[in-house]
Amino acid sequence: MGKAEKLVEQARAHLEPGEQIAAAVMGAYEVKIMGNDSIRNGVLIATDRRIVFYAKRLGGFDMESFPYGNISSFEHGKTMMGHHVNLFASGNNVHVKWLQPAEDFTRVIDHVKRAMSSKHQPFPPQAPETGHNAPRVPAQPNDVLETLRKLGELRDAGVVTPAEFELKKAELLARL
Repeated sequence: MGKAEKLVEQARAHLEPGEQIAAAVMGAYEVKIMGNDSIRNGVLIATDRRIVFYAKRLGGFDMESFPYGNISSFEHGKTMMGHHVNLFASGNNVHVKWLQPAEDFTRVIDHVKRAMSSKHQPFPPQAPETGHNAPRVPAQPNDVLETLRKLGELRDAGVVTPAEFELKKAELLARL
């Protein structure tokens, strides 16, 4: 059994009941230890509920988790040392680097994309225009307020980002 498989098995004991692992890849996580920047080698795990970084340490472990509903966006790329991913979640920016092998990394990223797209619902559709240059029909104030309330709930639940909420709010208020 390789190191990645051992770490995944150790991490399994700390997952929620019924939580399923979809993919995992070895990598390094940047952390602060006693005020100093440090690197923690471990495994990045994509489950059916969240992304988990798990690292074994002397006498214990480190584990950080990011539910898909809290991840507003992510970026990824490749360097000579391997792939890397930045996760943006609830005001945090997390960087995991040196992710290898490439096939495992691709499985993790593909799963994260699918999971995030199923958690983030699109905004309510706008009323369709009936002609090429159809005039804008002013929105009713009660409709705008109700839509803003619903969007606020989606923002508070982490379904839409604050930036998406502000953009849609400006759009709706301009229709009044």
